[in-house]
Amino acid sequence: MNISVDLTLSPLQNDYETHVINFIKRLRSSEFTVLENPLSTQIYGNYDTLMPFLTKEIKRSFADVGISVLQMKIVKTDRSDYESDF
Repeated sequence: MNISVDLTLSPLQNDYETHVINFIKRLRSSEFTVLENPLSTQIYGNYDTLMPFLTKEIKRSFADVGISVLQMKIVKTDRSDYESDF
């Protein structure tokens, strides 16, 4: 089953940008499709391979900061090819 995951990482410290950039770079270097916008990052792939990858990367990101918030939305379909029709 393919999924679409929307992620927003918010480290609660002054050098938050470095941690967000590092997280996004690790997502980009994966086998999955990654799209970004100014507010969040979307990653697309097979549930059984994507979720273990995200679990590992989220844990790694959390280990690098004191306090961090991650918002995640999961859609049960691959929406990577979505284009608005308006």
